Amino acid sequence: MTELKFWNTLTRAKEEFQPIDKNNVRMYVCGPTVYDFAHIGNARPVIVFDVLFRLLRHVYGADHVTYVRNITDVDDKINARALRDYPDLPLNEAIAKVTEKTADRFHKDAAALGSLEPTHEPRATAHIDGMVKMIQTLIDKGNAYVTSGREGREVLFAVGSMPDYGKLSNRKLEDQQAGARIAVEDHKRNPADFVLWKESAADEPGWDGSFTEGGESITIHGRPGWHIECSVMSEHHLGETFDIHGGGLDLIFPHHENEIAQSCCAHGNDRMANLWMHNGFLQVEGKKMSKSDGNFVTISELLRGEFPGWEGGPWHGLVLRLAMLKTHYRQPIDWTLKKLLDARSTMQYWSLALANWSDENWQVYQDSGFRTLESDPYEEVLQALSDDLNTSDAISFLSRFFDRKDYKDEMDKLYSSLSLLGLVGERMLSANPVVTSNSVGGEESIKMFSLATDYGIAFANNDSSSCSSISDELASNGWRIAKINDHHIDLAIEKPTVEVQALVDHRLELIKAKNWAEADRIRNELLAKGIQLKDGKDPETGERVTTWEVRR
Repeated sequence: MTELKFWNTLTRAKEEFQPIDKNNVRMYVCGPTVYDFAHIGNARPVIVFDVLFRLLRHVYGADHVTYVRNITDVDDKINARALRDYPDLPLNEAIAKVTEKTADRFHKDAAALGSLEPTHEPRATAHIDGMVKMIQTLIDKGNAYVTSGREGREVLFAVGSMPDYGKLSNRKLEDQQAGARIAVEDHKRNPADFVLWKESAADEPGWDGSFTEGGESITIHGRPGWHIECSVMSEHHLGETFDIHGGGLDLIFPHHENEIAQSCCAHGNDRMANLWMHNGFLQVEGKKMSKSDGNFVTISELLRGEFPGWEGGPWHGLVLRLAMLKTHYRQPIDWTLKKLLDARSTMQYWSLALANWSDENWQVYQDSGFRTLESDPYEEVLQALSDDLNTSDAISFLSRFFDRKDYKDEMDKLYSSLSLLGLVGERMLSANPVVTSNSVGGEESIKMFSLATDYGIAFANNDSSSCSSISDELASNGWRIAKINDHHIDLAIEKPTVEVQALVDHRLELIKAKNWAEADRIRNELLAKGIQLKDGKDPETGERVTTWEVRR
């Protein structure tokens, strides 16, 4: 069996992975809080841990891996968004609308990024009873207490009751004393104590939490703290101790630290999960992502090509995935337009190579429902992923592989390798339809080419005359051909649009009016979209004319 080694945040070392039960490898990853559409930073753990899920399924068998990714659907941010977006509705109805809309968008985004669905996707609101039960256990063991704060009664976790609190984040409790990083609150025994349950106001969502402390029965109509949710959902689906817990680097403290405190104290264990894996931070064009800086970009904005200043889109989900995986998951990533353009260029090259695969093998793959063929991936790819999920090395190997002349003899291994990275599937075909002269021609070719996406379509055949015929048909239907070789049309560029021509015509009017600044602005705007203008003169009238072409 393949030996897997991963960096463990808990021990700060790379360790050989030994599952508790090889017949049921268990992984939990913190999912979204569904108050807003997921941004590109949220996409990173979705993609990273999907690759890990695929790797574990390959090594241990698809039926022997359980992947849980939760949805947090009770949170003060959700309440605030509901009040903002639906002020005329009762709060609970407004909350339902917000969470339904946002969770649906998240699922569509995750699917577009080529990610498999997790085995279980629990929602916090379905586990309230379990949270109340765990909180009571913590009270009984002296790890939690009931108190009254500024906003009502609360149940707090007493961090001082856990001797090794802070082990995951390497923070000492004495470094978090009052007056330092945490504000003093009189109702807390220690300033680092955190909320397990808090009272809800009359207009806030809540449940009756019944607790007993010191023989006194206490009912608090309230809602859970964020940390207790994951402790309960992970236990419900994976048990008291499981194999892997994942998430972003920003979750180490306080979220994951507090999960460990709750779970270990409630169950009397020294570990909640054996292996803790965290992906690195993401910034956009060299800056921390923030709405105030105008560089806050959601996954859906990129998929639709609606992020201001990045007019090269829409960006296909597999292009976003490839761009993300080119950087090792533990390293910081600078999300740039250049990174996306490079990833798209790689996908262009790969798709053209894949288009030359024989019709017979392609049909087998298509008939399989775009599942991996019965072949192992390349050993170099498997070894790279087995060494702390080194996707960057795996992609580098595949890039070199595509430069070889004999890749067609091993296409099944190539597809298995790409599948292990989540870079092939039905979405790849729909994003990059392949038209072969043996099966499609004439009007059907035009129909297929009209499905062109942000990185074009490969057309492959062995008949140069057929290439010329198809290219003539494409040209007559308004397409511009980037390049024709002896045996294939490399790319059929997107059909000219009314909007582009309207801008070109408007620019000519600006030039006539000698508004050079605005004319240059339009030229630069189109160039940013990959459209290059060429000015010239009509040979008969001598008037200025402008043609355009797509620059690749």
